[in-house]
Amino acid sequence: MRVTVDQNKCVASGQCVLATAEVFDQRDEDGVVVLLNANPPTELADAVRKAAAVCPARAIWVEEP
Repeated sequence: MRVTVDQNKCVASGQCVLATAEVFDQRDEDGVVVLLNANPPTELADAVRKAAAVCPARAIWVEEP
């Protein structure tokens, strides 16, 4: 699994962090998404997919092998 984010599209809702804090964070100054792990472990795959699905700006992409 490979995760990418588009910080320019992010609306700082924080839904990704709520879904998977091990993979996503937010910048303190404006709440924009910060990707902590572009290749998360298999056990986080479902949570990462959920984070991408609930992102209101569709700023998260998940590529799977």
